[in-house]
Amino acid sequence: MENLPLVSVIMPCYNMENYVAESIASVQRQSYSHWELLIVDDASTDRTVQIVKDLADQDERIRFFAKDQHSGIADTRNQCIQMAQGHFLAFLDADDIWHPEKMETQIRFMLDKGIGFTYTTYDWIDETGQTLSKSINTIGDLDYKAYLRNTIIGCSTVMVDTAIVGEVVVPRFRTSEDAATWLNILKKGFLAYALEKPLVSYRIRRKSASSNKLKAAADLWKVYRQNEKLPFFEALYYFSCYAFHAIKKRL
Repeated sequence: MENLPLVSVIMPCYNMENYVAESIASVQRQSYSHWELLIVDDASTDRTVQIVKDLADQDERIRFFAKDQHSGIADTRNQCIQMAQGHFLAFLDADDIWHPEKMETQIRFMLDKGIGFTYTTYDWIDETGQTLSKSINTIGDLDYKAYLRNTIIGCSTVMVDTAIVGEVVVPRFRTSEDAATWLNILKKGFLAYALEKPLVSYRIRRKSASSNKLKAAADLWKVYRQNEKLPFFEALYYFSCYAFHAIKKRL
């Protein structure tokens, strides 16, 4: 096992008492066992901290830190990344679920091809965990401009090899911090390679930050203009493409 790469799983959480235990269990069920799970709680006001602390006490591979003050998803992800000891980073939101073969399949795919950034197909589940008979398929390998047109990469599907892509830092945006992160990698000239297999169940929650589509769209516009510094009409073109694909994805 010591010859296999360590995967650091990045899991920020905030008020996830109803879901976080199931997400953690999906990591513990992985067929690939050489991992560490890094969880940072962003000052939850429910029972999340106690639930995670109890689970971390039972599994030494889980490293947990609870913040005293709420600072947002980007800062919380960055704190997880700073704690990471593996040069492979995998991202899992605290309400999503990995399929048992997810990590092994993705690691093998990346090592066989010598690539540093991958994403996968994922399916949708509802708040109770029931399948919604909807899958979001990969659309092939993405470069920077292709991703600007279609921000299809699901955060919980991503794995990166920092030995190849370099340092990963999450920019400060409320709901589109993951898109800004992938753009930072892609504009270095790397591709996001598609693994065309559903390996993640993405939970659709009515009250989540990302469920407010108008706010999410406004935040992505800020990414285009502030993070990517795109001229207005160029940003408008890419935003229009994004809006078309976002609507198509949900039909």
